[in-house]
Amino acid sequence: MQSGEDIQRMLLSPAARRMLRDQVRALLAPRAVLGRCHLRDVIFRPGCKLTAYLDVLVRVGTTQRYRVRPIAVIWGSATDADRGGEGGDITKLQAEAVRRGVAAPFLQLMADFPEWSMHVWVSPLDARFTQLVRVSDPRRVREMLADACASGHAGSDQRRISDYTVTAIRYRPGKRHVLRYDPVDPAKGGTLFAKLYIGENGARAFRMANRTADWLAECGESVNCLRPLAYVGEDAVVLYPRVCGTPLSGDLPCPCDRLARCLERVGAALHTLHRLPEAVAGPLEVRNFVTEIQAIAWASSHIPALLPEVGSAIEALLDRARELHARLPQEQPTFTHRDFKSEHVWVGPGGLTLIDFDRSRLADPALDVGTLLADLRWWCATYDLPGLAQAQKRFLAGYVPGAPKERLLRARLYQAIKLVKMTVIRVCTRFSTTGPPEPRTWLAALKL
Repeated sequence: MQSGEDIQRMLLSPAARRMLRDQVRALLAPRAVLGRCHLRDVIFRPGCKLTAYLDVLVRVGTTQRYRVRPIAVIWGSATDADRGGEGGDITKLQAEAVRRGVAAPFLQLMADFPEWSMHVWVSPLDARFTQLVRVSDPRRVREMLADACASGHAGSDQRRISDYTVTAIRYRPGKRHVLRYDPVDPAKGGTLFAKLYIGENGARAFRMANRTADWLAECGESVNCLRPLAYVGEDAVVLYPRVCGTPLSGDLPCPCDRLARCLERVGAALHTLHRLPEAVAGPLEVRNFVTEIQAIAWASSHIPALLPEVGSAIEALLDRARELHARLPQEQPTFTHRDFKSEHVWVGPGGLTLIDFDRSRLADPALDVGTLLADLRWWCATYDLPGLAQAQKRFLAGYVPGAPKERLLRARLYQAIKLVKMTVIRVCTRFSTTGPPEPRTWLAALKL
């Protein structure tokens, strides 16, 4: 599978669509009905595998409404990382899912189809994140919140524990998961989000989010950081409250004084974050320009197989970026967000809130500046939005006071390489004037 035509044929041909639907239907209970299968995301790695993430609609009989169930379909050789362990572990996890009632209406949550080199995984199965089955059980959710409240780690609005419904927001077997918990009785609590981690990563994310929130509050910034409610060590889960508002990207189509003020405040808050003392942030890994280039090269590794000329242009651009960076003045790494995009800045009644500090490391602060500059450019170019120069200018106006001029030079270089990454992994299919668009791959608008 080495060309765009091969990928389209595998995903979109009538025979492939019928085959996939038949195989998914075969995993369901006899009375279950399979509805639409919505393709959400596609990842292609040349010479390795093709992975498609879908939301399938299922119901039992004619009395129930359709429910969304995420699945992952992998074409290619199933690696140990895909399987996550021995077959016995998978069998035990499936049995646990059935026992907890989170498998229905599926009878099986995984199946291999050798004749198609295809492997299907159904949420909440993941042999690497073994806790996913457990924390998808509403009874375990209630226990987690009761324990968090008893230890004083949950907010006061969660004191009256409710029963919760569980929705998978992001299902990426072997990689990452996000669940949404909605109270059956809204009077007994608010909506929560659960992010799953491996090992000590959850504890680190919990500490980092709290420390950044404390730092911005101490510095008197008018921008907040989303503070987690609790870390559940037994399940390696961080619980977050719901953020009211919309991403900053949703305001970009309507340039106005309010947007300009928001951008300036975002710039000022970012400059404050970059002054977070290393002793306060705690021990963090150090990332440099080389590691960023490597990450972008990996993210775009599928492009040469699909668009050879574009692949050559990307390689030349990254090589040139390495040369230019070596000639620019450098400075010591500081605390950085490392994914500072407009989707991670939320505008709400209480002001601006920064979210998602999972990737925070010690790095060149120019990385964050360049990332947001690139993000603004990408949104404006993709949707033909006005006011790019003004938006970037207002963001920098909030950031620049006290920032070295050499940092802004490196930020423009980071902007260029980040645009490469955004271009190869983001393709949006539509834009709504009532809210931010949903970033998708070039296949995401199609339905199987």
